[in-house]
Amino acid sequence: MLRRIFQEKAEALEQLTVDVIFGRRDDRTARAWGGVLRGLSCVFHGLVRLRAALYRGRVLRARHLGCLVIVVGNLTVGGTGKTPVVEKLARSLHARGRKVAILSRGYKSRREPVFRQWLRAIAHVEAPPPRVVSDGESVLLDSETAGDEPYMLARNLPGVLVITDKDRVKAGLYAIRKFGVDTLILDDGFQYYKLQDHLQLLLIDKSNPFGNGRLLPRGILREPVANMRRASYVFLTKSDGSPDDALAAAIESHRPGTDVIECTHAPKVLRAVHGEEEVPLEALRGKPVAALSAIAVPESFEGFVEGLGAEVVLRRRFLDHHRFSARELRAFYAAAAEAGAEWIVTTEKDAVRVPPDLAPELPFYFLRVEIEILSGVADFEEAVSRICFPKRPRTASRPPFAAGPGARARERD
Repeated sequence: MLRRIFQEKAEALEQLTVDVIFGRRDDRTARAWGGVLRGLSCVFHGLVRLRAALYRGRVLRARHLGCLVIVVGNLTVGGTGKTPVVEKLARSLHARGRKVAILSRGYKSRREPVFRQWLRAIAHVEAPPPRVVSDGESVLLDSETAGDEPYMLARNLPGVLVITDKDRVKAGLYAIRKFGVDTLILDDGFQYYKLQDHLQLLLIDKSNPFGNGRLLPRGILREPVANMRRASYVFLTKSDGSPDDALAAAIESHRPGTDVIECTHAPKVLRAVHGEEEVPLEALRGKPVAALSAIAVPESFEGFVEGLGAEVVLRRRFLDHHRFSARELRAFYAAAAEAGAEWIVTTEKDAVRVPPDLAPELPFYFLRVEIEILSGVADFEEAVSRICFPKRPRTASRPPFAAGPGARARERD
């Protein structure tokens, strides 16, 4: 009981923080909390600069693993659409004969209890090996143990390994030694400095590139915008194809000459949450639906649904990665029926968190979304060829803060 009350209070505070960051609330409580967050942002900014300085000064050192390491990440928290990019990249590399492993920290996955960690430390017992979500042949863990994105990637990528561990150096070595992989993809790894010999693919959400320009927790930035200088390539995601001169100028000023690939996340099909049924997108036109989501930017998902012609009669939003309880789902199913919804629609990431034994009376589908290239290259396969199979030999990688001419000078800014 106490645990549930504490969890509800923590989620309420997290929701308030999200509302303040995105400007969804402007009452007295939100303004007061915003002041606290501004102070914490200054502290966080100092810690980010200190960590960068320690790596730059070789006080903290990065590791070489002797294989191709591709980082897919961003400067901000949530909402840039990394998972579809990681999935398409891994699928393309696997089709070209690469032995690929995706390394994830398994955010919001089930963790080892703290007391067990303490006991291991006291007894000097070696930490457990990384969790293998997929060995390339079978999915071995559920979404609660693995985390939403790792489980979803494992389910969608036969032939590709998916491994989770907070220490991705350990996870990478494990993948190489046990499974003989030759290509590692770091999911959400732009701030992970411990690995060298890598290509950095930086994703920027074109619809909201840097939020309010502030660092966590007052804004959505994990590090200063100027740190995009580490990027080998920039992917502009969620684009509508229209020009954005200010964003182009920002990218050019911080990472001059970098390749920019513009892409969009396009809905492809509706799939049953419980079962194998697929429904064409056209079936949504004119349909009253209830939208369920627990993602960083629910407006994006709901915009897709409305853009396909559906009438959204009920919206239920939870915090990103929220694990639905039976009570919450039953209440939502009842509200959807009462609102006159004929279908329930959710995201693919949220679908993996819906228990199979808790099906609603209404048809329940998730929206399958994939990446489409708009500019920079002809298609995704050409992007992979340019990035991972360049015609000229790839030079040895440089330390994380040596990407691009004058990087050391810029890092001092």
